Amino acid sequence: MSAGEGSGTEYSTMHGRDYPSIRQFTVFLENRVGQLLEVVRRFEGSKVRIVALSIHDCTECAFVRFLLSHPEHGREILERAGLPLIETDLIGIELPDSPQPLLHVCTALLEAEVNIVQSYPLMMRPHGRPSVALMVDNIEMGLKTLALKGFKMIREEDLHELE
Repeated sequence: MSAGEGSGTEYSTMHGRDYPSIRQFTVFLENRVGQLLEVVRRFEGSKVRIVALSIHDCTECAFVRFLLSHPEHGREILERAGLPLIETDLIGIELPDSPQPLLHVCTALLEAEVNIVQSYPLMMRPHGRPSVALMVDNIEMGLKTLALKGFKMIREEDLHELE
């Protein structure tokens, strides 16, 4: 018997889905006309709305990153379409009311030695405030640091405001 086989031991992560992150779905598409439209149309007639979008184009393929208003339902739609996808946790953050709001965010993360890997704005304004999604190299430290500095995090439930 190999280690763990038949032991009935269940494993769980320390945080699970309980910490204030939002999910990003990265979909790999063939780089040809109409591919993005085909994916976007799959959400038509559902409660799922695209709240942020980023496209990284290569010669033969494109990496399309989505933040969705209802990620569980959105994942089901993408999986039913047979699309290869990757799910990643991002930090959603309301920008502070200041002339240079990103300066405050970047400074806070730099002090904690947390690197921003990706960033893009949300196409909606949860709570009426401009917001961004950040992929960082250490999400736990990023969340902790930004919370200690008084930043307001965006949770997945906040993306439901489109209803």
